[in-house]
Amino acid sequence: MQVNPQAEKLAWKPEIIERYKDITNFESFKFYSSHFPRKSIRVNTLKSSINDIKKRLQNWNLENIPWCEEGFWINYGGIGSTIEHVLGYIYIQEAASMIPALALQPEPGEFILDMAASPGSKTTQIAAMMKNQGLIIANDYKIDRLKPLVMNLQRCGVYNVVTTLMEGRFFKNHKFDRILLDAPCSATGNIRSSPWTLTVWNVDMIRRLAGTQKQLIKVAYDNLKDDGILVYSTCSIDPEENESVINHLIQERNAKLEKISF
Repeated sequence: MQVNPQAEKLAWKPEIIERYKDITNFESFKFYSSHFPRKSIRVNTLKSSINDIKKRLQNWNLENIPWCEEGFWINYGGIGSTIEHVLGYIYIQEAASMIPALALQPEPGEFILDMAASPGSKTTQIAAMMKNQGLIIANDYKIDRLKPLVMNLQRCGVYNVVTTLMEGRFFKNHKFDRILLDAPCSATGNIRSSPWTLTVWNVDMIRRLAGTQKQLIKVAYDNLKDDGILVYSTCSIDPEENESVINHLIQERNAKLEKISF
């Protein structure tokens, strides 16, 4: 496991330690936050197959990610410069990032909303699971966030997606089969990749984000079909952005929890 020198140098604010010491094994959390995550890729089955990629990348020591058949850990970097990446045969994606789309379980032919889609990791994964059949609305709220989204959709050969530019809270009167809300968050679970999170973190930011998340999750639920599925995910470890948001939805709407298994 490789140390992230930027994360290792940054000081942990006393407020962060106080907030998370009781909900984490803090020393373990701090240790892993200062190390880079294992590099991983996902085979884009719209353009290639698992067996083909195993042959093409046999020198990369691919190790299957247990919860994702198309996902593989790799032992070293530089895979972004390979022809397989450039042509969209593979997508560089963290292993944990593959989980929400698997939980969503989209089917070919369905009407899907990816409410906060950029940069497209999960959108391209959903499209592959749907075999490019059906329709995905891939939304984000800033034009500069749409640029990497559109680029990745094109590179991966996705053509069942319509991109939209709007705040997620303005969706109304739609009836989606499934919705993924990978909500904007404090990213405290992603410090190992984005150490700058430690410098901007504060309690007021958590509270503001939680307010936005509660608003978005209710809008998402209201745009589901009666038997529709909503998956809510963040890259935060903070209960105020996770369990509290889910509890808020259950209290405000007739939502029920479903067990997730892979």
